[in-house]
Amino acid sequence: MLAVFEQSIGKPPPELRQKKEAKTKEEIAESFKSWKPDLTFYQLSNGNFMAFSHGNETPSHPRSIVVMDDIFCIFSGGLDNTYDLRKHYGLSRQATEAMIMVEAYKVLRDRAPYPPDQVIKELEGKFAFILFDSKASTLFLARDRDGSVPLHWGTATDGSLVCSDDSEFLQASCGKLYTPFPPGCIFISDTGLISFDHPMHKVKAIAREDDDGNVNAVIFQVDLYTKLHSIPRRGSAANWAGATTVE
Repeated sequence: MLAVFEQSIGKPPPELRQKKEAKTKEEIAESFKSWKPDLTFYQLSNGNFMAFSHGNETPSHPRSIVVMDDIFCIFSGGLDNTYDLRKHYGLSRQATEAMIMVEAYKVLRDRAPYPPDQVIKELEGKFAFILFDSKASTLFLARDRDGSVPLHWGTATDGSLVCSDDSEFLQASCGKLYTPFPPGCIFISDTGLISFDHPMHKVKAIAREDDDGNVNAVIFQVDLYTKLHSIPRRGSAANWAGATTVE
């Protein structure tokens, strides 16, 4: 799976941004098309896109995609509590994991008073997903707490956010500063990176340097010494919990 979103939507962490070795959005799209000839490609506005392929899929990490009400979701892995989640969200027995995530997102967006980390905590299983609400221009990423399913992110030359489960492709597209998406975390374009197990603690980027002082890798991990104070937002599309840092 692959998703590329311009800076105004993706809003990647500044530590991921670098231009020396990265490709353009257009080059990344063409490379993925040749890399995965069986793909399904979704061209979105302003050069943004999502792509899906069953190539190199494993039985333990199947992929599915759904487009519902202008919401796109690519899901990789599987949930152990789909029965309970379908019942909770009023879905049919045929609803896939991707459909469940779209419904969970819609509930959060439209009427839920609780923060998104509470919803992701309810997911039992091994998973990673990329969800995009094209009407609200909201991007939503998540990965299970054990990091069982691969998900990586980096940036294109113009600073667009690039996400994929294929580390080899992402390295070729984004250069050495591509990095695994941190396990146990969610990323929402309006509020940034949050740990769903430790939502009151900041997720910090740690840069690794070579002998010459050049940054050659970035990892993200929860800082248990820096707390966040949640500030609830009002309204429908803005019904996500914001955060300010408390040192």
